[in-house]
Amino acid sequence: MSETPVPQDLRTFILMSVGSVPYLEAMLLLRREPEQPWDARRLARRLYIAEKKSEELLQALLEAGIVVPAAEADSAFCYRPHTPELAAMVDRLAAFYASHLVDVTHLIHATHERKAEKFANAFIWRKKPDA
Repeated sequence: MSETPVPQDLRTFILMSVGSVPYLEAMLLLRREPEQPWDARRLARRLYIAEKKSEELLQALLEAGIVVPAAEADSAFCYRPHTPELAAMVDRLAAFYASHLVDVTHLIHATHERKAEKFANAFIWRKKPDA
């Protein structure tokens, strides 16, 4: 089974904007029900994650301009990207992810692995060459 290349613009969006698979799943879940208010408890139950983690995801989505505070509910959010371009990119990502889940998740995980490796390498003591 060969991997399908992720289109470059989606690849860039994922690498720059999608911090984790739960972040992606939260974004796409809210996108599917844009008129429904989502609070941390509801999101946690749907994604099978801790409520604290879902609070962090909702805050990250708010900061990214993907969601807005829900008018009718405290501490709840609705899907409403700040720009039409952002909405279109999320729509394209949703369509691509639906048929290439493994490719997208591998890209997200590979990004995390590289970041973790760079962080770990920063603490490696290097032997100075003999002068």
